[in-house]
Amino acid sequence: MTHAVDRASWPRREIFEFFSPMSQPFFSVTFKQDVTALLRFARENRLSFYHCLVYLSTQAANRVKAFRYALRGEELVLFDRRNPSFTDLKPGAETFHIVTLPMEEDIRTFCAAAKAKSAAQTTFLAQWDGLDLIYFTCLPWVELTALTNERNFDPGDAVPRIAWGRYAREGERMVIHISMELNHRFVDGLHVGRFHQELSALIEAL
Repeated sequence: MTHAVDRASWPRREIFEFFSPMSQPFFSVTFKQDVTALLRFARENRLSFYHCLVYLSTQAANRVKAFRYALRGEELVLFDRRNPSFTDLKPGAETFHIVTLPMEEDIRTFCAAAKAKSAAQTTFLAQWDGLDLIYFTCLPWVELTALTNERNFDPGDAVPRIAWGRYAREGERMVIHISMELNHRFVDGLHVGRFHQELSALIEAL
């Protein structure tokens, strides 16, 4: 569900207008994330670490209101929630496909649905109507330190893009680098920090 937002009274109006004339209002940031508890949880429950992190990252983003703003034409809207759209690779395949599905309330339900949909999908991309997405990708072969995404260059593009690579050991902890590409018209570094806090809390609560 979406809600129209009165741009004139929107607290972010001046910042939005400052970045609006820019042809490239996007910024990228990468930060280190402790995933020790998540890796243990995924292994104990025989779940995909990747699908678990997609689920928790979507939850974390939805808890930070700034990530749910978008433009629908010229109208400013706020989504109740965003849903995940992620790259996936079938066993033995060398070409990826993109899986998009609704955000489930339970991590195990989501992981089961993601696994089933990915396995059954026969096309590169399944149709999804709406702008309420978060784009995810993963490079599990390398320790990712930064990433940019391909795009049709639309300054109004508000879809968050989130990526990570291979996790690595640091002492007794397992860490991963999470890269985010965001539109500065809607999101600031403060919101990245809140996303990181929410994701960390969700992981530790597993």
